[in-house]
Amino acid sequence: MSESLLAVEKLNTFYGKSHILHDVSLSVDKGELVALLGLNGAGKTTTMRSVLGLTRPRSGTVHFEGRDITGWPSYRVSRLGVGYVPEGRRMFNELTVTENLQIAETGRGGAWTIERVFQRLPKLQELRARKSGRLSGGEQEMLSIARALVANPTLMLVDEPSQGLAPLIVEEVYKILAEMKAQGTSILLVEQNALLALKVADRAYVMDEGRIVYSGVAADLERDRNMIRTLMGLQEVAS
Repeated sequence: MSESLLAVEKLNTFYGKSHILHDVSLSVDKGELVALLGLNGAGKTTTMRSVLGLTRPRSGTVHFEGRDITGWPSYRVSRLGVGYVPEGRRMFNELTVTENLQIAETGRGGAWTIERVFQRLPKLQELRARKSGRLSGGEQEMLSIARALVANPTLMLVDEPSQGLAPLIVEEVYKILAEMKAQGTSILLVEQNALLALKVADRAYVMDEGRIVYSGVAADLERDRNMIRTLMGLQEVAS
């Protein structure tokens, strides 16, 4: 078995005295799209923050391309080729669309340039001179993804990209994720909408109360609606 691109082993992460992650282990292989599912408060975002060095785990390890990066500051993790699309977008609101993208360029080189992003997302090109704080939620999500793309990451961590967006925008966001995967970018996708994520994922993990309670092939879980109901509740499989 080939070495995983990202390997997380037995992470325990705390916020103050609150024990949030309990022995969380997961992996993402090269070229994979892995879904990390669970309800609000399950620990999905904390897992991403622990990988990125935004929240230092108390114990456990994070390896990227075989290198131990546990607790590294986020700027060092980013320089290795790990991109991040955070929940809530988090733009530089007073900067234009173009300026947000220019800040995100790392000089690593790669297929995704600002001009290519504009070709792929013509709506952003139309808005290139607009301050990002004046964009709609869907436009900000597109910019958040574009900002990660221009860094040409090897691994992309994407947190709740469908949250609060209209169905047509969500469809476009997921097309971009599929295109990235097809071009070799590995993706760890956090999502509450189980069926949406399972349609594009290779494998899936489900979290509950800071623990991994399921791992397996995404297509198998997608077909087993009773299992999804058991793991995530009836609401998550209504569509």
